[in-house]
Amino acid sequence: MTPNDTDNARPSQPTLAGRTQRVVESRDLFRGESEILISHDGTIYRMKITRQGKLILNK
Repeated sequence: MTPNDTDNARPSQPTLAGRTQRVVESRDLFRGESEILISHDGTIYRMKITRQGKLILNK
């Protein structure tokens, strides 16, 4: 692959302080639904996909 060949290029993984971060696809979380509940530290949060395709997280 040449440096300008982007057809087969893999997207770079996000890093934080030099560590590779895990990427979770939203389609894997939502599984065809438009809203999920997330439990975090004893509190339930609601995450929704808007009509515009954005994510909103509410407590």
